[in-house]
Parts: sequence; structure tokens; C-alpha cells
Amino acid sequence: MVMLAFVDGQEGTTGLRIHEYLAQRDDIEVLRIEADKRKDASERARLLNAADVAFLCLPDLAAKEAAALVTNPNTCLIDASTAHRTAAGWAFGLPELAPSQRELIRTSKRISNPGCHASAFILLLRPLVDAGLVPAALAVSASSITGYSGGGKKMIEQYEAGGDPRLDSPRPYALGLGHKHVPEMTTHTGLSTRPIFMPIVGNFYKG
Repeated sequence: MVMLAFVDGQEGTTGLRIHEYLAQRDDIEVLRIEADKRKDASERARLLNAADVAFLCLPDLAAKEAAALVTNPNTCLIDASTAHRTAAGWAFGLPELAPSQRELIRTSKRISNPGCHASAFILLLRPLVDAGLVPAALAVSASSITGYSGGGKKMIEQYEAGGDPRLDSPRPYALGLGHKHVPEMTTHTGLSTRPIFMPIVGNFYKG
């Protein structure tokens, strides 16, 4: 049986990578949208509802709007944005989160893909909080370094163009301590105090 898949946001960095993976499988047919209809809500809705599984590779607001277009109860949505990572009715897509999480993901029609920084933080802290070794109210501080591909096409172009020595060194960002991963880092560890988090981008593609 061939599964139908649709990537909403197929021209972005994440969407292109998902397309690469799906194209290697002969049990999946990828539904494609014409370039001139990418912003056509009715055409996107048609494809979203025709798919067995749809990937939302969109900015947060657009991901929420896309999710609202789905009326087919059999369509499984996997959202790569931060829009639904702490939302009710959405399974957080980290199988190792808890003993029941893998089954919850397997049976869910709404799955939020966890953030890169958040995954590392949660996998470290959640077992310690669950075991009572780290108090939920503890003020935790953390730093995390990631590759530049997470910054999207513009950042990739900036780093790969070369010639800017400032990019050779790791660069902290989100200096206001309000990084978009913080809500899921708080919710899915069981912490009651928001962590102090400093993300860093390094001069390597990913990892």
C-alpha cells in the first residue's frame, strides 16, 4: 500500500530535506503543489486533506493556519514549527520523553516535531526531574551550540559565501533569553521555573 505524503512549505530548508528522504522510498507518493499555487489556500487545503501524512514546514503562524485547513480526520499532521509543541491535542514527537510517549506518537494524528536545542535539554533534564534528583523549581541555566543550517536559507548563504572572519567563531544569539524553544524546554521537563538558555550558532552545517 502506497502512502500519500504532502509537504506544505516544500521549498524551505526543512521541506527540501524531507522531500529528499521521501523520494528514496517506493512506498510513499509525494503530492506536489504547483509553484504558482503555493499561496493558494484552497489548493493547499485540497492536498493537505488528500494526504495520509502532511508535514508542515512553515513559520509558526502559517503552520497554525495550515493545521486549521485540515478537515480529514485520517490525515496525520507533523508540524516542524514551534507552533504546537506545547499545544493540547498534539503529541510531542520525542519518543524517549516518557514510557508511554512512543505509543502516544504512533496513535496520534497531530504530532509536533521537537526543537534541536530543546531535544538535548529535555533528554538530559526530564529523567532527573522525574527521579526527584532535580527539583522542579530549580533555576536551570544551559548553553547549546548548533550548526548554521537551522537559520534557514539566508544564514546558510551567509556562512557558505565565506570571507567574513566574524563567522569563524561561535556566535550567541537570542540574547534577550526568550528563545522560541524555552516553552517546550519548560513544559516537557516538568520544570516550574523557566530555564535561562543561551543558544549558540557555530561555523558548521548541522549537529
